[in-house]
Amino acid sequence: MFGFLKKKEPVQLNETLYAVAKGNLIPISEVKDPVFSQKMMGDGFAIIPETGEIYSPIEGEVLSVFQTKHAVGMKMGNGLEILLHMGIDTAELNGEPFDIKVSEGSKVSRGTLIAKVDLEFITSAGKATDMVVVITNMDLVKSFNLTRTGPINVEDEVGVATA
Repeated sequence: MFGFLKKKEPVQLNETLYAVAKGNLIPISEVKDPVFSQKMMGDGFAIIPETGEIYSPIEGEVLSVFQTKHAVGMKMGNGLEILLHMGIDTAELNGEPFDIKVSEGSKVSRGTLIAKVDLEFITSAGKATDMVVVITNMDLVKSFNLTRTGPINVEDEVGVATA
């Protein structure tokens, strides 16, 4: 009857970042694009993928899918905003190599398929296939720790971002 008097369970925030693909994880400073490597958009990491299946790096919600399908904006439960940028200079490919599997407002978690990407199309267009994950609202970040680099499998934990 008086539900408002009941104690609310504390909200469990998942602040973990996950691998978006099987491949080789590198720090963002090694991405061959100065906008990312110099952290102009924020801190994060990248994976050079072995396959074109790209998964969610977080548990949260999709905020936007870029019209050119090369990037997806997401938000973690702790308020941090994440940009998944698929490939380098791939906006000019007008979405052709990207089959996006989520839409604005979609809930995502570890293991949610975000996109199927034609990696051969990207490389034949002379572009890099780096799957870049960037925290774009760094002003809200208390700490960001990348806990591993090197060979990685889909859904492996790669770091923690606290707000």
